[in-house]
Amino acid sequence: MALVTFTNPEYRDKTVYAVAGSHTQTILKLAKENKIPINFECEDGECGTCVIKVSSLDDKPPMGGPLTEKEKTVLRSIGKLTKEEMEQMIVDDLPSPWRLACQMIVRDEDLRIEY
Repeated sequence: MALVTFTNPEYRDKTVYAVAGSHTQTILKLAKENKIPINFECEDGECGTCVIKVSSLDDKPPMGGPLTEKEKTVLRSIGKLTKEEMEQMIVDDLPSPWRLACQMIVRDEDLRIEY
């Protein structure tokens, strides 16, 4: 089980359990199941309205899976990632803190999600 804490200045923080490695439970799906008001429109990684900032609860870099091609395209188009930052992530083997909630799958790690 992974603990996921959703945080937003307009709402009280909420921590929920997530099934780690389910390969189907996205952050957006987890948020919807727990009535956490993350903005979203398309739910398919095309619009960028569900952009979130991800960090680890235990101060280690989050593992996260690699960015999907959709995420790369959308995050660049909305100004969250530059081409240089994406190249540096590959070199350093670090995930991006910016993700799309509809694309990010929960892994076996405790996360803080800023929305």
